[in-house]
Amino acid sequence: MNKDSLVLIGFMGCGKTTFGNWLAKEHGYTFVDTDQLIEEQQNRTINDIFAAEGEEYFRDLETGMAESLSLRSDKIVVSVGGGLPVRPVNRAFLRQTGRVVYLKTGIDELERRLKGDTKRPLLAGGNVREKIENLMEQREDIYTDAADIIVDTSGRSFQQIYNEILRFIKALEV
Repeated sequence: MNKDSLVLIGFMGCGKTTFGNWLAKEHGYTFVDTDQLIEEQQNRTINDIFAAEGEEYFRDLETGMAESLSLRSDKIVVSVGGGLPVRPVNRAFLRQTGRVVYLKTGIDELERRLKGDTKRPLLAGGNVREKIENLMEQREDIYTDAADIIVDTSGRSFQQIYNEILRFIKALEV
């Protein structure tokens, strides 16, 4: 495991990319977003990949991305797609990449953030709250199992979230 790197996991809309960007800029990490890298490599959006090839194909792309990131030794912050940790092999790659941080966010807040979002294929077709609840039911235990550190993001600034991560890391190193 690269102890200097952090891997941010959690449900779509929990702030992985926004917080990860801030963290990288403020604290000297290189920022990596798996969804963005996949879109760049495929030269098309995730929606287009889902529409043309299906979810399984996209999940295979995520696994390849997780494996390649696990080989890096530089100080990185990785934001992963919400479904990437679902595959056990991906969780193993994430642990090799760095300390895995679950940014836990409540359903009410996720619904507020994700209403009207048209970029996320798994939320397409209406009733966003029901879809969030169903996916969270499937993924909550996976996120918890995958995480070295769990941080509740509710009502917290980025600096407060980062300080809590640092406290967890220091406790893990004792």
